[in-house]
Amino acid sequence: MLNSSVLVLNRLYQPIHITTVRRAFTLLYAGVARAIDAQYRLFDFQSWSALSAEVHPDSVGTIGRRIRIPRVIVLTAYERLPKTRVRFSRLNIYARDHNTCQYCARTFPRAELNLDHVIPRSRGGVTSWENVVCSCVPCNLRKGGRTPLEAGMKLMHVPVRPRWTPVLRSPLGRATYREWLPFLSLADASYWNVELDSE
Repeated sequence: MLNSSVLVLNRLYQPIHITTVRRAFTLLYAGVARAIDAQYRLFDFQSWSALSAEVHPDSVGTIGRRIRIPRVIVLTAYERLPKTRVRFSRLNIYARDHNTCQYCARTFPRAELNLDHVIPRSRGGVTSWENVVCSCVPCNLRKGGRTPLEAGMKLMHVPVRPRWTPVLRSPLGRATYREWLPFLSLADASYWNVELDSE
């Protein structure tokens, strides 16, 4: 439970990060963040503890009581706006393509997927959102160094740069909570992985 997810907002109520419950409690206790409830009221650690002393299914136990988990916290002194550009990364490509091979339309675990250049690099294809797709190993081997047309394969979708925020699409299997929904459409940011080299 302490490693489950909490949405972090900046002072302007824009989502900027997802953290763990353990870290969220640390931020609350240090006075760096405030918990927010369904009525958009803000609570410091003491008032949140008092409020959540009642039994709640989404709570953690301490020596003296149970404390409700804050699923959304607001940083008290952080106003920076989230980045508006979606990073070009392996995980974001998997998220864009829904972990689905763009040739055979089958969904796989990420460990069984790789990336394919639609126009092979050997033919001048670049590593970009518009030329890289999610592919299963058998389809990638079948396509080889050819274009999909030459290999007799068809793409499910033309690859494009996404406009969504991968952090808010629950990366790495993190759950999205009902309490997050009012804040999800406010920003177009990404924060959580290494950008691929587009050389």
